[in-house]
Amino acid sequence: MRTHWRDHGWQLIHDAPQPPLLHMALDEALTDEVAAGRRPPTLRVWEWASPAVVIGRFQSLRNEVDGEAARRHGIEVVRRISGGGAMFIEPGNTITYSIYAPASLVEGLSFQESYALMDAWVIAALGELGIRAWYQPLNDIASDAGKIGGAAQTRRGGAVLHHVTMAYDIDAAKMLEVLRIGREKLSDKGTRSAAKRVDPLRSQTGLPREAVIARMVDTFRRRHGLADDALRPGELARAQALAQHKFGTAPWLADVP
Repeated sequence: MRTHWRDHGWQLIHDAPQPPLLHMALDEALTDEVAAGRRPPTLRVWEWASPAVVIGRFQSLRNEVDGEAARRHGIEVVRRISGGGAMFIEPGNTITYSIYAPASLVEGLSFQESYALMDAWVIAALGELGIRAWYQPLNDIASDAGKIGGAAQTRRGGAVLHHVTMAYDIDAAKMLEVLRIGREKLSDKGTRSAAKRVDPLRSQTGLPREAVIARMVDTFRRRHGLADDALRPGELARAQALAQHKFGTAPWLADVP
């Protein structure tokens, strides 16, 4: 039977900055914890310790990323467990969050419907900040000024993982050096158009990144209920093991060469 947001006791994790590999591993570990009933449904706000390109589970590494450019800029390339497109991440320029929910929250919904459900509170939060935003099927959050962010989702073991990366600010020139797909899409329009395709929250709100996150968390809390929590030692240990033995290995990163 399908459940609703208020049927669950939601927890918030907003911890210190973590390296990209650990973020990938935390998504798997916490999804599995919720699936097993060892953790309540959880909203996790990410803080990034270093820059990264995050590619989707089924993307080709060499088709998406210019490896030499990534190394030159000190950008780590990692692969996540969900599908979707590549994300260009720089600490301070990105707002990323994950929702770990029981599958009952999206039971009977199509992927398109479940994306819209999971993004509704963010659309409301952006509206409170004066941004007319909407959900653009399948997985974009858009506004009149341009794309704000992209979502990805996967379902495993009785739980659903939904995560979103939104641009707070962006170095469009650097992004075009590192992401091949972005370069191809924009080659006829130039770097100036890259900034238009993705319109950051900083330029749309004029607010500090922390203020945008605070409004998002407050909106979630008011709509769905939310209690403060933190990573538990066992969860962190499992994620660290996954980072070392799975996400940090060449076979995983180059699974789709």
